[in-house]
Amino acid sequence: VSWLFSPARSEITSLDSGNIDDILNNADVALVNFYADWCRFSQMLHPIFEEASNVIKEEYPDKNQVVFARVDCDQHSDIAQRYRISKYPTLKLFRNGMMMKREYRGQRSVTAIADYIRQQKSNPIREVQDLEEISSLDRSRRNIIGYFEQKDSDNYRTFERVANILHDDCVFLAAFGAISKAERFSGDNVIYKPPGESAPDMVYLGSLTNFDLIYAWTQDKCVPLVREITFENGEELTEEGLPFLILFHMKDDLESLEKFQQEVARQLIGEKGTINFLHADCDKFRHPLLHIQKTPADCPVIAIDSFRHMYVFSDFSDLSIPGKLKQFVLDLHSGKLHREFHHGPDPTDVAPGQPIQDLASSPPESSFQKLAPSEHRYTLLREKDEL
Repeated sequence: VSWLFSPARSEITSLDSGNIDDILNNADVALVNFYADWCRFSQMLHPIFEEASNVIKEEYPDKNQVVFARVDCDQHSDIAQRYRISKYPTLKLFRNGMMMKREYRGQRSVTAIADYIRQQKSNPIREVQDLEEISSLDRSRRNIIGYFEQKDSDNYRTFERVANILHDDCVFLAAFGAISKAERFSGDNVIYKPPGESAPDMVYLGSLTNFDLIYAWTQDKCVPLVREITFENGEELTEEGLPFLILFHMKDDLESLEKFQQEVARQLIGEKGTINFLHADCDKFRHPLLHIQKTPADCPVIAIDSFRHMYVFSDFSDLSIPGKLKQFVLDLHSGKLHREFHHGPDPTDVAPGQPIQDLASSPPESSFQKLAPSEHRYTLLREKDEL
């Protein structure tokens, strides 16, 4: 019924497999409503989403500046699967065709959605007026600084595009003209200042007009290979749709974390994109540890969470055995971890004459699965409300 009373001037674009790439790729910012007609909360959102679109269209009349679009996930299940949509309605933000990691979780009101889009359209790059500002940067953050001869250039436009996508992960700054001249001894220049007062700068050496190259370099600097999982970001991490390889460690045990980071970089860099590498505070995540019959006293502990079950790595001391951690991840992908929990070691792993043990029990259930206390909002960690 709500659709019959939708504002006549609404310009919500319906996406399908034939037009989705063209429309999203040409939009500076696109907010896409993934919905299902049978879902009551989807029905409630339709008129709100349409009115928010009307408000924003008044402020950004260029059709490619901001696009409000929708996908009927029942009719286009291929698109829903492509973007790992598992609940309705889901509002996803896209920039130049690239889906942002964080979905919209604000209030479902015209004002809140319009304010969110205005925020997304704000300039993600802070212009430096004096190079002295660089010396007072917050070195607890990851900073990307561009030095350009002029703002109206292909180099800066590429930098701006990268910043639009990654500004949630890094602080972006830029200096121009005479102010930046001292840092442009060999032309326009982009550097990365990692966290830590004594950490050395890293210089981007590729083409400044090649978006793919500079984006890959910047993403590598802005998004750590091993990220910390918390109750605040856990839901976002599950939405990436990848299983977790987690190091549970005490907060002040930085030595174990460093070893884990080194071995992940050494053994598993090729698996990036198939599994998320994470670390978690043992004290905060006592309940997930209990699921694998561990306590903070057992930390450091390495485990895989597949969102279905949890599997424990043999022993943290085995981390330094060449290929051991990689094999653990490969055994997840091949199904071996799950199979062995149910049927014991594979025949090829059993010594001659040794019987194959049939395990009647299942591996521990996931602690990080998505739970749905309501149809439109869910919490990630079942333990969150217990703490």
